[in-house]
Amino acid sequence: MASKLTELAIDCADPRALSEFWCAVLDYEVQLIDEDGAITIGSPAAADGRKHPGPVPPVLTFGPVPEGKTVKNRIHLDVNPTDRNQAEEVERLLALGARHVDVGQGPDVTWVVLADLEGNEFCVLAGRHP
Repeated sequence: MASKLTELAIDCADPRALSEFWCAVLDYEVQLIDEDGAITIGSPAAADGRKHPGPVPPVLTFGPVPEGKTVKNRIHLDVNPTDRNQAEEVERLLALGARHVDVGQGPDVTWVVLADLEGNEFCVLAGRHP
């Protein structure tokens, strides 16, 4: 049997603000707040990954750290709009507090690179739908 991806851990300065942002982006909800201030969010419709044999949407855990982000992410999230086109989704995410960033992408790419409230880059794809 292989492993499955069930969780992404993201270091941040403000777990509450970042978890609220990503809940709004992904239509997730808070699932757990640890005593150390870490906040885990996940899909309200998903089964618990440990008890479900198939793929599950990963949860995101935002853990507090004292240092800020200093360089481009080595890993990033890609999101896909499910009920609107890419341009409409980018506008929605900008209204939530995301911002455009340049990580060296050329003018002919089909994705839009944004950063969340703490500068973590992510892409909004145009054509891949789950």
